Amino acid sequence: MMKKIREYMNRDLNLSILVTLTFAIFITLRIIIGPSLLSLNNIQSMLFQVPEFGFLALAMMLSNMVGGIDLSIIANANTVAIFTAYVLNGQLSFGTDGAARIILALIFAIVCSLLFGSFNGILISKTSAPPLIATLGTMTLFQGIGMAVTGGASVGDLIPEFSMIAKAKLLELPVIFWIFLGAAVIVGLVLTYTSFGRNFYLYGGNPVAARFSGIHNEKMCISTFLLTGLLAGIAGIIILSRVNSAKVGYGDSYLLQTMIVCVVGGIDPNGGKGKVQGVVIAILLMQVMSSAFTIMSLSPYTKKLIWGIMLVCVLGLNHIIGNYSEYKKLKMSMKAKA
Repeated sequence: MMKKIREYMNRDLNLSILVTLTFAIFITLRIIIGPSLLSLNNIQSMLFQVPEFGFLALAMMLSNMVGGIDLSIIANANTVAIFTAYVLNGQLSFGTDGAARIILALIFAIVCSLLFGSFNGILISKTSAPPLIATLGTMTLFQGIGMAVTGGASVGDLIPEFSMIAKAKLLELPVIFWIFLGAAVIVGLVLTYTSFGRNFYLYGGNPVAARFSGIHNEKMCISTFLLTGLLAGIAGIIILSRVNSAKVGYGDSYLLQTMIVCVVGGIDPNGGKGKVQGVVIAILLMQVMSSAFTIMSLSPYTKKLIWGIMLVCVLGLNHIIGNYSEYKKLKMSMKAKA
């Protein structure tokens, strides 16, 4: 039995360590905080907050898996939310009302998010600019657009029906959480079982080999950032529905947390490695920790300190795991030669 467990853990060491770490942290927090951590109200509260952060983390995951980063996801989400809010409060509704206005707003949001994502992809692929620099520029650009449109004020007065998207429940759990889970499953299946997924991993791991394999690297780059833009835009829709207003700068702290989630979830920042299930587990872990920090009344500065320490520790742990894996491969190859 122990041999089977050991073999299963060695099959994906990063994921096994993540699951073990999650259980250990969860049990520790349960002991410190008590039963309030597992109350139905607290679980529902956590699951209401997971989707907006989860979609942003999935977007960051995709950009990391091609050896890049997308620093513009928060600005993308906020700017999409601002334009969507203008449709929902009647300023850009073109005479629609009720369900028709909501449908128009959702279409408008998706189109905006795809435009932002494709702009990132075209900029990176056509100019060969490092994704870090390119998305830093587009982050500032998207924030500037939002600031110019709103003047720094929040946009509200939305039709009441729109907020039902965030409030609706299915089987006592938020509908938006089920939407997030469905999106995560679809992304995982696409990356694992489709030709796009195989090309995606090859492009992320070795762009030169991908080009010689007949993969159109520029199209793959544009497609990747198109998807990150779409996922960020969906996060913006959920944020807008949950808080019932839109504003530049909302959720800026999510950017660091999405990076931590990707590292904790086993995503290789150099590209070509990672699984969606690892990121989903890491998202749930981060949300439980964030909820625990709120219950413990920790200050925002203390939270940032803990997130920073966690990121450094996980990076160090990943380095040790990588060295251990290389050592095992070398040892096995030497045995095979002997």
